Amino acid sequence: MITPTRWRKSSFSGGGEGNDCVEIASFRTRVAIRDSKVPADATLTFRLVAFTAFVEVLKADSSRTAA
Repeated sequence: MITPTRWRKSSFSGGGEGNDCVEIASFRTRVAIRDSKVPADATLTFRLVAFTAFVEVLKADSSRTAA
């Protein structure tokens, strides 16, 4: 696997320096995820379609609990 060079943090990264979050890096067909507190540790990768479906479920669940 190619090592990602461009990581992004969520805008919901928490207070302070925003280090309480995961970071993602996108490829054409996959998404890599790592812990922002320890970026040198393990990285998980998922197929893009699976990661997109996961995020959509989180968004739908979040909108139900906010109402």
